[in-house]
Amino acid sequence: MATEANGQAPQTIQEGKAKIIVPEAASTAAGKKEQGEVQQVFYNPIQQFNRDLSVLAIKTYGEEIVEKRRAQQANKRSKKRKRAKTDDASKDDGAHPQVDERQPAPEPETAPETGEPASTVAPDFKILDALSASGLRALRYAHEIPFVTEVTANDLSSSAAKSIEANIAYNGLQDKIKVTNDDALALMYRSIADSLSLAARKHPGRASPDSIRWDVVDLDPYGTAAPFFDAAVQSVRSDGGLLCVTCTDSAVWAGHSYPEKTYSLYGGTPVKAPYSHEYGLRLILNSIATAAGRYGLSIEPQLSLSIDFYTKVFVKVTKSPSAVKFLGGKTMMLYTCDQGCGSFQTQYLVKNKVAENKKGSGHFYKHTLKQGPTTDEHCAHCDTKTHINGPIWGGPLHSPEFVKRLLTQLPEADKTVYGTIPRLEGMLQTALEEDLPFPEGSFPPVNPRDDAHAAVEPYPFYVDPHKIASVLCAVGPSTDMFRGALTHLGYRHTRSHCRAGSVKTDAPWSTIWWVILEWIRQKAPITPKNVRPRTAGFRILEKAGILKLNEAGEVVAAGPGALVKDGDDVQMEDSKLVEAATSGQDDAAVASVANNKTDVEQEGASAAEDKEDKAAAAFKEVELRKTLLFNEDLAALGRRNQGQKKLVRYQTNPRENWGPMVKAKRQ
Repeated sequence: MATEANGQAPQTIQEGKAKIIVPEAASTAAGKKEQGEVQQVFYNPIQQFNRDLSVLAIKTYGEEIVEKRRAQQANKRSKKRKRAKTDDASKDDGAHPQVDERQPAPEPETAPETGEPASTVAPDFKILDALSASGLRALRYAHEIPFVTEVTANDLSSSAAKSIEANIAYNGLQDKIKVTNDDALALMYRSIADSLSLAARKHPGRASPDSIRWDVVDLDPYGTAAPFFDAAVQSVRSDGGLLCVTCTDSAVWAGHSYPEKTYSLYGGTPVKAPYSHEYGLRLILNSIATAAGRYGLSIEPQLSLSIDFYTKVFVKVTKSPSAVKFLGGKTMMLYTCDQGCGSFQTQYLVKNKVAENKKGSGHFYKHTLKQGPTTDEHCAHCDTKTHINGPIWGGPLHSPEFVKRLLTQLPEADKTVYGTIPRLEGMLQTALEEDLPFPEGSFPPVNPRDDAHAAVEPYPFYVDPHKIASVLCAVGPSTDMFRGALTHLGYRHTRSHCRAGSVKTDAPWSTIWWVILEWIRQKAPITPKNVRPRTAGFRILEKAGILKLNEAGEVVAAGPGALVKDGDDVQMEDSKLVEAATSGQDDAAVASVANNKTDVEQEGASAAEDKEDKAAAAFKEVELRKTLLFNEDLAALGRRNQGQKKLVRYQTNPRENWGPMVKAKRQ
């Protein structure tokens, strides 16, 4: 065990099963801040959640991989024994030799490296911690994941590399962790070159190129991980290796002040919206997917989370040129009314279209160009000019199967090792619940493999009822009341892990605005003088017949009962909507229900629904609108199926002045 020069035990920090030695500069930082000195090796206790999640996610992923490899090894040994028996039989002249029971039994097959029985030798499982800093993450991987055979802890800083070596010795993990003092890009590209060289030689009996790549590559820089994507997708195993990525530059991927920086790093533009953190996840995933696609590699997000001031994504990388063909159809643009009412519309760049084969006996996927744009230059709700954002990832953010397996790890996890289990359970459960799939039968099945490759997020992004109501200068309904209204009208809804009070729903924007306007009429009348003319909120309220401009140019109520209505007024207005839905003028009624659906949803519906079906759907919603009352019963309806168990779904500030902290000083 390491000691300081004076013979005293060094000051340490323990997290999980690992301990790291606190550098002298860090331990006396309070007294040296005035002299301009900072800690030499970076450690942020706020990100223990990140490290706990990483350990458990890699453990969950690795258990399945190791089990598959053991089965493959057993299968190879079985085939080898069968071949040996066949060879012996072919040499035999046909007579069965007498078995001499005095002969000793053949010795079991052993591994040449260790001399252990081959059946008990664990398959290789290697991890690269490319930007290791103090080495804490690498130490925890080696300590807490039992099947890990090698961890490479790399850092460009020589002082960090020395600190990692000291921490490894202090933890007694010299046999599992290898330290490199190198540029992360150079290290990964060298491994790529080695694997390509091995593939080119094709020596019989040699290991496959994947055997010298890493099973897991973890990128956790201070700031963006974008410069490392190209090297990382190539240096991780291409048979389903796991790429773990942390990006802490939230001002770039979740802000809107630096579009030039966002585009240069991630290949897309930012968005100004309440859902900017989910958008940031999709921006980062699209950057990884396009980097992988150049090499015939496809990605499958296992878990994608927006946490505090950073994102954490776990992506499986697989060599599959056929899957890469679907990438354009999983890449979307976004039209946002960010200067107006906040509504949005999506558009995919390529159409992954299901077509019937010539014999009529099945279906296949065609990849064609999309027509566009899918929306007008001006917002359909408030007439404000829209902005274009993207491109971004349009596929699923999570694998439900992976999240479920990760959740099963938590009850058995040691709470003294994983100190953030309550929050892990809450966030993972929320991530599992936020999926709203397409209605069953929306698309004809082709085959499970291609259907999985073509899968997209049917209802991306979330809304905040309070933000929507604030556009109209009104007090918004509670989240439960808003959810209850959507349930009453026949729509599905859930929450997003990105934001407290968020609502993800399959309801179109026309219905969302109707719910908020009805809330204003029934429960939250607005003061006309608080609404400025020629704003998005005024135009929406004017279209709804609630406000108008008088001859003096002042905002006033449109008429008696315009701000608060009940009884006969409600019945009279809804009867007009019913008449519109059932008369020849059903286009407006259809738009009320079908407007602002994703273009993928419209394509799926176009083959199965005709004009009469849409008119019937509009008629059904109009009938349900007639009985919508904002009361406690409606709020209780919104709470139904929202998870009765109390969970820590959203983080509160853990301490004063928390955040990314100061970047470590490079030496």
